[in-house]
Amino acid sequence: MTIKAYGAHAADKPLESLDITRRAPGAHDVQIAIAYCGVCHSDLHQVRSEWAGTLYPCVPGHEIVGRVTAVGAHVPGHKVGDLVGVGCIVDSCRHCADCGEGLENYCDHMVGTYNGPTQDAPGHTLGGYSQQIVVHERYVLRIRHPEPQLAAAAPLLCAGITTWSPLRHWKVGPGHRVGVVGIGGLGHMGIKLAHAMGAHVVAFTTSESKREAARALGAHEVVVSRNAGEMKAHARSLDFILNTVAAPHDLDAFFALLKRDGTMALVGAPATPHPSPNVFNLIMKRRSLAGSMIGGIPETQEMLDFCAEHGIVADIETIRADQINTAYERMLKGDVKYRFVIDCASLADRP
Repeated sequence: MTIKAYGAHAADKPLESLDITRRAPGAHDVQIAIAYCGVCHSDLHQVRSEWAGTLYPCVPGHEIVGRVTAVGAHVPGHKVGDLVGVGCIVDSCRHCADCGEGLENYCDHMVGTYNGPTQDAPGHTLGGYSQQIVVHERYVLRIRHPEPQLAAAAPLLCAGITTWSPLRHWKVGPGHRVGVVGIGGLGHMGIKLAHAMGAHVVAFTTSESKREAARALGAHEVVVSRNAGEMKAHARSLDFILNTVAAPHDLDAFFALLKRDGTMALVGAPATPHPSPNVFNLIMKRRSLAGSMIGGIPETQEMLDFCAEHGIVADIETIRADQINTAYERMLKGDVKYRFVIDCASLADRP
């Protein structure tokens, strides 16, 4: 089937309206009419070849929500009309230890929603900046948010699970003091989720102007990280730090805030490495530096269900598909609170 999409033909070309094809649903496939697709900073990195290996045409988008329009003959878990989502994964090997534990995101053969290998034309996956997608049932998630929240639920498929997964893995909950570094697309979700999980949340920002915004998101305290006095006042006070910043910065300043045995998990992906931390900041208090990426399918479903139960969605600005190039430039300037979401119905208006 030929459908409308938005993508780029080269790293130095703007995104434009494209015609792409989707396969007919197989026995285990789910066909989805995409209602909304969130815009992730990694979309920009990939489409502009700032990360190696971009395949063109590149149609980004891995924060997808919509309605099921067809299911294969052997799909018991979804039916036509269901509200569903698709995140960053559309396939994996399905038999390794990671897949067996529901951690498909760590499978060596994980296939991304765009720019991943596939037998479908053109030979690599094309993402959610499009009218429709066909995905194996294993990688389709139930959306239980009410329909008026559907657009704002889309970023949960990446920003939500990227922050939920480390919070769950390090067992954040009541009695824990948790720092969230950065108040952007990822950080604002980290604040909301850590607060809902019962932790005392301390938000860290470089901007004085974000104090009230962070409190509105659920932070109990807000620290301007450029203020040495404020940082010192929180020395050795935190059990866990979720660092969402996607730019190189001084990690040592935040290690000093961890208690003995505390962990800082990095989820931001900078284009160039962070300055090397002072190993004595780890050794002297048995602190840990860790990383985390999205989550597996069961964990993503758990996160979606938790968010539906607690009324958690992203703070978004909805755009038309033809506004995506402007949105990318605004993202680079930090001019969004906190996530752009494409109304994919607007694709029907493109020639």
